[in-house]
This record gives sequence, structure tokens and C-alpha cells, in this order.
Amino acid sequence: MKGIILAAGKGTRLHPITLPVCKPLLPVYDKPLIYYSIATLMRAGIRDILIIIPPDELKSFESLLGDGSKYGVNISYKEQKVQRGIADAFIIGEEFIGDDSVCLALGDNIFYGPAFRQKLRAAVKGLAEGAIIFGYYVNDPRPFGVVEFDNNGTAISIEEKPSNPKSNYIVPGLYFYDNSVIEIAKNVEPSARGELEITSVNNVYLDAGKLHVITLEKEYSWFDAGTADSLYNAAGEIRSAQRSGKMIGCLEEIAVHNHWINLDELEEAAEKMKQTQYGKYLYGVLNELRDEV
Repeated sequence: MKGIILAAGKGTRLHPITLPVCKPLLPVYDKPLIYYSIATLMRAGIRDILIIIPPDELKSFESLLGDGSKYGVNISYKEQKVQRGIADAFIIGEEFIGDDSVCLALGDNIFYGPAFRQKLRAAVKGLAEGAIIFGYYVNDPRPFGVVEFDNNGTAISIEEKPSNPKSNYIVPGLYFYDNSVIEIAKNVEPSARGELEITSVNNVYLDAGKLHVITLEKEYSWFDAGTADSLYNAAGEIRSAQRSGKMIGCLEEIAVHNHWINLDELEEAAEKMKQTQYGKYLYGVLNELRDEV
């Protein structure tokens, strides 16, 4: 399975802070926002990652992430010249996807929770055909795509930004699709706002009986860090969660546990950031792993 991160948003809801810095590179407590999306794909076991970026931002992303080899992954980049909606990611990424299935993660969404890695791996393993998405409970679902379920818990409709939602479960920015998503995206009609909506793609799968929705229980956390308030709240939640001693979205830690980098490479990464909280955490991971050997 290939992985795509759509990180091409202009961040207009965050102006003026996104005027000099594009949204995916903003800090969320101790890491750039884009780290959390990359971490999600890495936890799912996905190593080939395409990041779709805004025009003229390649140097910034390459300066931060390079080609991904320091995390044991392969990162490539493509620009979205004109914002045409989430489903445009599959058209931009057609050559990258090739004949494979694909996971799409939005670059401003943050997920974490107990055993989330297992849920992600199960989604990757369970996708023989069709699509797998998540349903997340929120108090006010109106700004999102909303899933309606029947009495058996089967999804029967998805409605984009409804004024009268049929449930409190929304579709967060993480989607798993078989290879037919490319042609589906190409044939989606633009919405009234001129975008290729991901809800339209999901409804094609739903109408074909090939959409599976996995609900995330209350112990899971999700943030759409697209506004100043949500960015601030996400940073606070990350800080509080990390008081347990476990860092969220640490790419080197995920890589070494996936056996994608070795202990020497982990030590090299820690040494480069030894004066920082992040670097000290990497040294802690390194010491724990060496004690186990």
C-alpha cells in the first residue's frame, strides 16, 4: 500500500501566522504538524509516501524531511498547483500509486490513542477491495462529512456539512482505498464550491456496497488543526498526553520499532538534537532498546 499526505492547504483560516510558513510546518507543541500525519502512515506499515505540497514550498519540506531515509521511508513530493479538493490527491498521485492500494492522510489531522497501530494495520491488511474509513464521535458534526448508520451499525449514507446531521459520527482525514479510487476521483463531479469532494468518492464506494466504516471509541483523540483554537488545543492535548513519558508522533521511534532503522541510526538522530527535549527522548528510547539486547 502507498501513502499520500495532502499538505497543500494555504492555511487561510490561520492567517497571519501561515503567511510566512505553510500550515503543515507549523509547530504542534514539540513537533511540526506534518510529523503526526507521517507517523500515522508509518504506524500503518506504509513506507512509500507522497506528500502533496503547496507551490514553491519544496525546499522547506526537503529541509525538514529530506527523502525520508532517516526514518526508513521513501518520501517524494508533488505540488498541487490549484486547490481542487481532497479527491484531487488521487489524480495528482496517479503515477505514484501505480497499481497499488492507497492510504490518504490529511496533513492537518492528528490521531492518537491506545492500540491505534493495530487498528491501522488491520485496515491495511483487511482491504482486499473497496474502501475503509473511520467514524469519529463529535458533539457538533455539522462542519464535517457525517456518517449515518442503520440499526445494525452499517453505514448507509455520508453527507457533507449537513445542516441537520443524521448522526454525531464524522469522517476524519484518514482513508484507505483500493486502486479503483483513481478512476473514481477522475469521474467525480465538482461540488457547488468547485471542489472534488472526498465524500463523493466515499459515496461511490458506499453505493457499491464496498465501504466499511470503523468507529473510533472515546479513548481515541482526533484533531483537525486548521484553526488557531484547534491548533492550540491540539498542542495542549499532546503536551498533556506526553506527561506519561511516551512521545506522540516521534518518527525515529516508530522507525526503529518497525525495524526500518537500526540503533546506530537512532543514536545519530539523537546526537543531532541532544540539546532538545526531542533529542533527549530519543536517547531514552535508545537506552531502553540497548538494555533489551
